[in-house]
Amino acid sequence: MKFSCEQQALSKALNIVSKAVTSRTTIPILKGILLKVSEDGKLTMSASDLDLSIEKTLKVENYQPGEIVVYAKLFGDIIRKLPNAMVTMELIDEEVKINCANSEFHIIGLPADEFPTINMPEDTSDLILFDKDILKDMIRKTSFAASIDEARGVITGVLVEMQEKSLNMIALDGFRMAISREEMLNKERESIVIPAKILGEISKIIGEADTEANDQVSLYINEKRAIFIIEDIKIVLRLLEGEFVKYRDIIPKNNEIRVVVNRSDFLNSIERASLLAKVGKNNLIKLSITDNSMEITSKSEEGNVREEVMISKEGNDLIIGFNSKYLMDVLKVIEEEEIVMLFHTSISPCLVQPMDGNQFEYLILPVRITNN
Repeated sequence: MKFSCEQQALSKALNIVSKAVTSRTTIPILKGILLKVSEDGKLTMSASDLDLSIEKTLKVENYQPGEIVVYAKLFGDIIRKLPNAMVTMELIDEEVKINCANSEFHIIGLPADEFPTINMPEDTSDLILFDKDILKDMIRKTSFAASIDEARGVITGVLVEMQEKSLNMIALDGFRMAISREEMLNKERESIVIPAKILGEISKIIGEADTEANDQVSLYINEKRAIFIIEDIKIVLRLLEGEFVKYRDIIPKNNEIRVVVNRSDFLNSIERASLLAKVGKNNLIKLSITDNSMEITSKSEEGNVREEVMISKEGNDLIIGFNSKYLMDVLKVIEEEEIVMLFHTSISPCLVQPMDGNQFEYLILPVRITNN
C-alpha cells in the first residue's frame, strides 16, 4: 500500500472517521482506523465500535493498492501535527512509513483482515432522501431531550417517524418531550429509533462534510441497522430495539390557559433567575402568571431574584414551578420571536408551541412548589 495526500484533507477525514473510534474496548483492532487504497486510487478510511461505523473516501495520488490498520490516537496525533504539505504513506511489511516535508515517522500496523466488515447495501432503490439542513435542524431541536441514562433503553434514542406526508422526530426522558415535524413525502411509513448520541455525531459530520455539491443526505434502513450516506461518507449504526413510548398519549388535551410571550425576553429572564436556582432544588424557578405579566422568581440561601416579562394571556391566573434548565433547553433551540405556552393546572405539563403551524411541540413537567 502506498499513497500521497494533502495533510489538511487527511486531517479533515480523520476528524470525521475518529468519531466511531472507542477507547472503552478490550479489542485492540477497534482502537484502530483501517486505511485501504483501491485499484482506482481512492483511500477509504474506516473506524468502528460495532454499534457505529464510519467510512470516508478521498482521492489520493502516487498510489499502490493495499490495506492496513493503524492505531487511531497515535496516527491522528501525527497527522494533525504535520505541516500543511503533501503526506506520503507507504506500507513496508507491517510497518507504516509516513513522510511529510522534513518529518518521517515509522509506526506499527495491525492486520486489516481482523477489522470488522462494514457491509453496504447493493440495492439502494429504497433510499430515503433528506435535506441536510432540515435534518441537522431537527436533530438539534430534539436530541437534547433524550435520556442520558443508558439503563433507560429505547428512550436514550430519538424516534424517527416517517409518515405519508411528514417526517417527525421525537425524544423524551420522563421529565420533558421534544417533537419536531417537517412536511415530507415518504414512499413508505417507517419508524426507527436512533441513539441520540449517534444522531449528535451525524449532525456534526453534516456540518464538517463538503456537501456544497449535494444538499441531500441519504438513509437506508436494513433490519437492525441504518445507513446514512453524506457525499463520500457512510455511517452505519445499530438501531435501538424495543417499543418507543406512545408519545401522542402524553400530550395534554385540556389546556385552558394560553400565554403568548417573547421567546428571547423570556429566555434572558430565566437565565438570570436560574443563577439563584440550586441543583439540589431541581433548579427551581417559580412562574406567577397574571393578566399581562409573568413574574419569574427564585431563591436560595445566597439570596433571591425577581424578573418580570410582559405576556398576553387567556384563562385563569396560575402559579407554577419548573426546572429552569428544562425551560432554557427548549427556548435555546426555538428560533421564533414569539411562542405559545399552554397550561392546565400547577401540576400539569406545560406545552410550548409555535404561534402558527405545528413544526415543533415541547412538553415540560412542572416541579411541585411549596407555599414557603
